[in-house]
Amino acid sequence: MYKIGLVGLKTSLEQILDSAEEYKYELEFISLPYVKTEEVDSIVKEHNTHVHAWLFSGPLPYEIAKKTLGTDKIMVHVPATESGFYKSFLEMIYEKGKIIEQLSIDTMSLNNISEEALSQLNIKIPKIYTKVFELDVDTNELLQFHLDLWNKGKTEGAITCFPSVCHALRENGIPAYRMSMSKMEIRQTLRILSEKVKASYFKDTQIGVEIIEVEFFSRVAEEMKTPYHLQYLELRLKEMLIQLGEKINGSFSEKGNGRYMIFSSRGAIEREIITLEDTVQKLAFEADTTVAVGIGFGETAYSAEINAFRAIQHSKEMKNREIVIVQDDGKIVESPGTKKELQYAGRTHDKFLIEKLKKGNISVKAYKKISALVHRLGWREFTTKDLATQLEMTERNVRRIVTDMCIVDLAQCVGEEAQATRGRPSKIYRLL
Repeated sequence: MYKIGLVGLKTSLEQILDSAEEYKYELEFISLPYVKTEEVDSIVKEHNTHVHAWLFSGPLPYEIAKKTLGTDKIMVHVPATESGFYKSFLEMIYEKGKIIEQLSIDTMSLNNISEEALSQLNIKIPKIYTKVFELDVDTNELLQFHLDLWNKGKTEGAITCFPSVCHALRENGIPAYRMSMSKMEIRQTLRILSEKVKASYFKDTQIGVEIIEVEFFSRVAEEMKTPYHLQYLELRLKEMLIQLGEKINGSFSEKGNGRYMIFSSRGAIEREIITLEDTVQKLAFEADTTVAVGIGFGETAYSAEINAFRAIQHSKEMKNREIVIVQDDGKIVESPGTKKELQYAGRTHDKFLIEKLKKGNISVKAYKKISALVHRLGWREFTTKDLATQLEMTERNVRRIVTDMCIVDLAQCVGEEAQATRGRPSKIYRLL
């Protein structure tokens, strides 16, 4: 059974659990309530290793957790939609006994739905004073925002995202309502969570193959003083790899000339990437040579093995022999589990893009890798030197690719960068 970390205010968690009864045989919900949003950071850090997925009661704790963890675990939240706003607005109209003409609202910058919700109503749109808040929100500041407008006679009520702010406003005699989630939104989110968990399960049980190659093994063998030294070395290498195989519950086999293969499940391999990295470092030190690693995932052993061969070939083309994964959908992952991790598609079905790449004599992999890198680093503009450094390629080769991309309108030269020393200025590019 999958364990789901359920994070939110206590009242919100109770609402979610009331609707989660039908999932009790497939999902185990672990309630992790907070009083203040500042607690979300420590909650997710403490419990991240104990749960398979996360469910948050709203976008605010979700965004905080996403920023804190940077995890690839399943993370979903109950969205703030128009229905939550309509509910609060109608309750306020009922309490006041008239259409509200002036209103103060606080809303998250990433999810401002109040104005859009009102624009869909065929009524006179009230005058709205909006306070937008970020992840580091100060609820006292929000409370003061609503109070100031009320005291100046500019509003007839307030809608807030926070129960504490709502309670404090009501204590001051202000008609205040909290934007809350509806049962429909909760049920829809639970359905999405259930589907993602099931998809994750099937993905987790895919076949995974690790191909580990101690490079230049013939040279290493020649440098051994006696055949016994070589045999001792091979025993030490195999011991390390058998320990890795045991860790991922895999099947180990030796292919000869420094190449080894381990079959296991995708989930086990992904969970032990750090163990693999440590093993590779030890192998490289023991054999005093480079070690290339390719991992392939697939629905069958054959497809996983083919992807692993593609991955190790890719790894051997890289200067630092990073670990490379080729997934069942053709996606390539370089340096998985590290800060340098880069994911990009190794193929495309976009006919328009394929025609451009053919015309420019550019490989899909090269274009997708450059595009993924630029977006990951947040570069609006770049030079070929910037790219060459990150891609561990010669600037000449990168310049050729980028020039070809410009010819077929996949990139554009937007300026030049003056050099500190003598020489031609570097051209500045932007992806299109």
